[in-house]
Amino acid sequence: MPCLSSWCPWIPLPRPSVQAQNGLRLFPVLITSKNPAQGFAALGQAKTSSSAEIQAAVARARRAQGPWAALPLAERIAALRPLIALMEGEGEVLARAVSREMGQTIRLSRAQVDLALENFAWKLDNAPAILAPRETCPGTVVHRIPIGTGAAIFSWNFPLPNLRTALQAVIAGNTVVVKYSEEVPLFSALLDDLVARAGVPEGVMGFVTGGADVGQALLEQEIDFVSFTGSADTGRAVYARAAEKCIPAVLELGGSSPGLVFPDANLDAALPQLLEQRFSNAGQFCSALKRLLVHTDSFEEVLGRLTTAARAMTLGDPLKEDTDMGPLVAARQLDLLEEQVADALERGAVAVCGAMRPEGLHGAFFAPTILKGVTRDMRVWREEVFGPVLPVVPFETYAEAIEMANDTLYGLTALVYTGDAALAARAARDIRAGVVSVNGASFRDPANPFGGVKGSGLGRENGVEGFYDVTQAKLIAGSGA
Repeated sequence: MPCLSSWCPWIPLPRPSVQAQNGLRLFPVLITSKNPAQGFAALGQAKTSSSAEIQAAVARARRAQGPWAALPLAERIAALRPLIALMEGEGEVLARAVSREMGQTIRLSRAQVDLALENFAWKLDNAPAILAPRETCPGTVVHRIPIGTGAAIFSWNFPLPNLRTALQAVIAGNTVVVKYSEEVPLFSALLDDLVARAGVPEGVMGFVTGGADVGQALLEQEIDFVSFTGSADTGRAVYARAAEKCIPAVLELGGSSPGLVFPDANLDAALPQLLEQRFSNAGQFCSALKRLLVHTDSFEEVLGRLTTAARAMTLGDPLKEDTDMGPLVAARQLDLLEEQVADALERGAVAVCGAMRPEGLHGAFFAPTILKGVTRDMRVWREEVFGPVLPVVPFETYAEAIEMANDTLYGLTALVYTGDAALAARAARDIRAGVVSVNGASFRDPANPFGGVKGSGLGRENGVEGFYDVTQAKLIAGSGA
């Protein structure tokens, strides 16, 4: 069992039999979790779930779903509050686990634990009002009812906050089987243990462990809906499988979020926010600023000030309090980022800073990078760049800025900086994105629906809309309403 009072440097696990039984597919026996900030040193191992174990997890969830949904909502909420309390009590352990396993700075990890717990508490507190029956006309009532048993497949970049959709589904009376990315198997084991310790009824929230094969096997089971957070390519495959099953899907996929800086923007306020929006978590989040579009009147100043700030960032051990940026999650992520940057440089872009692995650090580190001279045929423009690389591109007219902002397969978030309220409103309307932030306004409140358009996904997380996307409407007309 994973240690919760202190981090276990190694988790010994028995080696299971690799013999196939009854023709069931088996997967690699162990996953070794590696520390991307310490030369990929082994942190521990976790056993991947076999087909039999995946089937058993879904079977437990299906058995639990009826009794769980039959409980009054207030009783379900009461049954989940001890889990949130336990997470709060183990907050530092969870934060340090994230920092070790995927390289997030400890300051950010702690903040993300706090934000996740705030999000979870909001869901528990507001579910009764959101899920209450709604009268549409005299004698006719719409009820929000659970969909059934779902598969919840989540990425590695914000492990605890990513649980929000699964928790929302469970509150609403569904049961879920959760699979995290193979990059954070020890964190997944910690959560599994917390769920058991909190006394959440068996099968309500289960966990399986493994890579893409385990995720595919989970989707092959008898599930009623799927929630997926991850890359656009994998999301499309998940959606195709959901379509074959004719089941709903909530997909929170990638992004190539533009930031637009108009000539009247308050740069003193905007620049620190832009720096954080690109380089926080080493640039590894879907809603991160990916392309910065700056009016020609401000271009050189913005470029110079951002470059100075990026060069001043402290890279290193994510567990040190003064570290500004840790490593990427894995060697494969570093390799991909280097390929994308190399493509830009070969096609004529100029690295104003960074574009290299920093000296003296051993792991998946990449220096904060700012590129100019970026053109739209380059991979850093066409693809999602999941790392600390920021193309800065000038524009002259409003129409040019909007056209460039929308020149992407994605449509998750966008940032607009201007002192002109009418211009901000116009840009927010014209940019094709699920979320637009004006002058740094936060959209992270749990009451706000979060999700994208185009290739950035389907459905919404959080808020009223998040609850609606993990339930279905049932109309009852007449005396039974």
